[in-house]
Amino acid sequence: MTDIASVQSLAEQIRAEIAKAVVGQEEVVDHLLIALFSGGHILLEGPPGTAKTFLAQCFAATLSLDYGRIQFTPDLMPGDILGSNLFNFQTSQFTLTRGPIFCELLLADEINRTPPKTQAALLEAMQERAVTIDGERHMLLDQFMVVATQNPIEQQGVYPLPEAQLDRFLFKVIVDYPSHEEERNIVATYGQRPRVQRPGDLEVKGVVDKPKLAEALDVVRQVKLVDDIVDYIVRLVRATRDNSALESGASPRAAVMLANAARARAVLHGRDYAIPDDVKALAGSVLRHRIMLSPTAEIEGRQVEDIVDSLIEQTEAPR
Repeated sequence: MTDIASVQSLAEQIRAEIAKAVVGQEEVVDHLLIALFSGGHILLEGPPGTAKTFLAQCFAATLSLDYGRIQFTPDLMPGDILGSNLFNFQTSQFTLTRGPIFCELLLADEINRTPPKTQAALLEAMQERAVTIDGERHMLLDQFMVVATQNPIEQQGVYPLPEAQLDRFLFKVIVDYPSHEEERNIVATYGQRPRVQRPGDLEVKGVVDKPKLAEALDVVRQVKLVDDIVDYIVRLVRATRDNSALESGASPRAAVMLANAARARAVLHGRDYAIPDDVKALAGSVLRHRIMLSPTAEIEGRQVEDIVDSLIEQTEAPR
């Protein structure tokens, strides 16, 4: 029977394996772990060359799950993601050719390089773990998880993600440039190599199998959320809807996801109960992509992150 200490040990093994290939980015790795153990999806945003895709590949390499990858491009169509029914002349019947979405861990690389019509192909899969092809519904596996990367919206050749799709991501994590020392280590490690090494080349091995992951998810579900914490999460999310600087606030889905993420963080910190610090630590990553600045706030040059930080500070936490 897996307990909290076992889940912590599993998380440390994943961190250690990723650290063999990726320099720094500890906060991003922590968010990946929390998303994994709370059954959520994660969106990594950052400028090109900050190892978003490589980090996602290394994370996938530590998990013994069915892995799929979609490289999003402007000409990608929904059928390229979901699959399609093709006529088999030998049997005179249509048979389903499954797309790359039929996996357990999907890397959606540069997801905002494709138009919203194609991006929307992920909506049903991310929320309901199912896809509909030619009117027939096909179930995905319960452990289906999307790790998506995107370039900042200011970059050329990108499309903004639809609000409905953004709301299905548990986290949006900003992947920033490394520190001076980290960048020095990156250059020292990779500068003399003819190409960037793949996870397999760097001996990043799988440390999590499906039974272990299922047991870890079970442990997270048993974490206590007392009424005061539930009320705190609800008040924090509702505060985004009452702020004059925001055109739209976060949805009830955001509150549910924040609660699940707080449970996972509690386990990673060795607790079977969530505390206000769990909520505070994750609220920014849960809320930043779900709220929209008002025109006045945009003209004033205000930033979403600053408003979220202000809301966290102003919302009284339980003692």
